[in-house]
Amino acid sequence: MAVKIQNVAAGSRAAAKGVRPGDRLLSINGHEIADVLDYRFYAQEDLLSVVTENGRGKRRRFRVRTGGDPDALGFTFETYLMDRHRTCRNHCIFCFIDQMPKGLRDSLYFKDDDARLSFLFGNYITLTNLSERDAARIEEMHISPVNVSVHTMDPELRVRMMRNPRAGESLKLLRRFSDAGISINAQLVLCPGVNDGASLTDSLAALSALSGVMSVAAVPVGLTKYRDGLFPLTKYTPEGAADVIDRIDSFNSRRTERGLEKLAYPSDEFFQLAGRELPGCDYYGDFPQLENGVGMIAATKADFEEALASFTADAKPRRFAVATGMAALSLMRYLAGAFTARFPESVIDVYGIENRFFGPDVTVAGLITGRDLIDGLREQGFCAPLLMLPSVMFRSAEEPVFLDDITKEEAERALFARIRVTPCDGASIADAFFEAYSADIPTQDKE
Repeated sequence: MAVKIQNVAAGSRAAAKGVRPGDRLLSINGHEIADVLDYRFYAQEDLLSVVTENGRGKRRRFRVRTGGDPDALGFTFETYLMDRHRTCRNHCIFCFIDQMPKGLRDSLYFKDDDARLSFLFGNYITLTNLSERDAARIEEMHISPVNVSVHTMDPELRVRMMRNPRAGESLKLLRRFSDAGISINAQLVLCPGVNDGASLTDSLAALSALSGVMSVAAVPVGLTKYRDGLFPLTKYTPEGAADVIDRIDSFNSRRTERGLEKLAYPSDEFFQLAGRELPGCDYYGDFPQLENGVGMIAATKADFEEALASFTADAKPRRFAVATGMAALSLMRYLAGAFTARFPESVIDVYGIENRFFGPDVTVAGLITGRDLIDGLREQGFCAPLLMLPSVMFRSAEEPVFLDDITKEEAERALFARIRVTPCDGASIADAFFEAYSADIPTQDKE
């Protein structure tokens, strides 16, 4: 195995040894290099013995000190992973990508199930893609934590849900990794009448028996309007969502009675679906599953309020607007209310955008299209010089483009407003509100 070196930084250790772009990296300290995990792990030593090969097959071996910094070698590769992403081999009955319409950009249809991305970026994997070499490498390198989409601990049910014959057998890797001292964060995508109810209770018990499992997140299945020909699934009723919360709370209570910490958490969406008040920060401990939407609202409120308390400013009549998906509408109204209570001269208009592209059951801000945003704001009488939008609505900070390829600039022209893209954490939202309040933007009278 070998990986192609795309570029060698001028003045780097490798450039000084004569390595050139197009050469292949064969090994470091006797270990073959196949991808980014090999590279990052084996290049952490201070003294490296590196073997490369040029296009004519001539090998070069050199020793170099890097101080334990792989970047000191000066290599860049064709892709970050140094080879291709590993696609998902499952055909899950709840797969969101299968519910997407045709015609969007190609990257949106890629099904990721790459263990390397779990370690590097926190992505969730199903374990069905792992070879014996992959599993052994996770143990050898002690890659931890590993984030796993479990869904159910019943092997037969997991096979049926993921429609992959390896889905049940791969659950054994949870025990193997746990015994090796590797931490595991588990995710359960719950489907009404499929893996909730008694099945959820059984899965929680089985996961709690594994010492390596650090946290379990339960999230409801996401359903779009594009489900023709797919497995018949329904959205959660308030009663069904409440049952999920109650089962998880009961499970955690039994643990705490035995002196153990809480392990499982329902996502914020379950509380919204059940029509229940969201818990405070104490409910979530150290927020182990924040990126899964577990405790995000509580954390955002707390961080926002802490940042808001530090602001002082002269009274200024300022008006600006915020738009978000329906799931975060009540949160943004709360934050806007807290800000205007602190600065009464300010006016913040908060708009919730219904998702017409995917259907009204898809409520997260990250799946709002540019067209739905523009149409939704126009219909609600939007009129403000400045509009704040969460960063998740866009492809990236470098490419502020919506899912339907409408650009930020096109939306600004359509709405006659300047758009500010704001990070989604509470402190950043507070900073953005305060900067807008302090900025010299056109004012409008209060209504």
